[in-house]
Amino acid sequence: MTPRQDTGPVACSRMYNVAPAARAAWDAMFDWLSETTGHRLNIIGYEAPAPLDGLWARPDLGAAFMCGFPYQQRPRDARPFVLAAPVSTESWSEGGPYYASQIVMRDSPEDGADLTKARWAWTVRDSQSGYNAPREFLAARDPLARVATVGPLVTPFAVVEALRSGRADAGAVDAYAWQLLTLHAPDQIAGLKTVATTARAPFPMLVAAQALDRAVAADLAKALLRSHQLPEAAALLANLGLDRFAEPDFDAVEALAERAEQTDLQLGGPW
Repeated sequence: MTPRQDTGPVACSRMYNVAPAARAAWDAMFDWLSETTGHRLNIIGYEAPAPLDGLWARPDLGAAFMCGFPYQQRPRDARPFVLAAPVSTESWSEGGPYYASQIVMRDSPEDGADLTKARWAWTVRDSQSGYNAPREFLAARDPLARVATVGPLVTPFAVVEALRSGRADAGAVDAYAWQLLTLHAPDQIAGLKTVATTARAPFPMLVAAQALDRAVAADLAKALLRSHQLPEAAALLANLGLDRFAEPDFDAVEALAERAEQTDLQLGGPW
């Protein structure tokens, strides 16, 4: 694999660094991407709670995850270059570049099932999976729901920790983050259970800076989109719980703002 670099475009899986083994699996994919394209990627951690806006704004960004909601909120001429979106092997992907959120609670009888009375953990307000999705889920169950909340907690794993500690009763965890935890760190979600899955949304996309050389960006995108056809990438994809990469559903990305606005109307405002 390609040795770590101090120069070159940066790659970062920050949104899905839910466990050391999950980060290592993504680092291996970025290493492969460097090798197969010949464009050396400088893999960085960019640990929480550093704001993701700082990562997305880097002019040397070569590949990093960006949620569709903050992407859509930016003016079109200020949006990063989209490389590809993952397609999970899990059924919630519906065979395409989609994800959802798992509604998670402690696995104990006394927690009950009345989610409108639970204390809800959430991540950040510009997150589809950790904020918009659970609010949309609640609005569909009870448009008048007024719940107690715990947040902002920034990351999916912080939501998991809040649930395990009893600080919160329920929370929405990015379904792909949950998949990675199940694959690579099942002990970290021991004692928790999924009780529902939210409506699907476009999977966070791998993006690059607008300033990145377009030929380099095109090479990175092409390699990701054909990785499932290459035997040397099969084990990497399997270790990530992915079937392939695909072109994002941009119509679904553009619809996220309208969905969020409708939820605000139903619930009478933000959390």
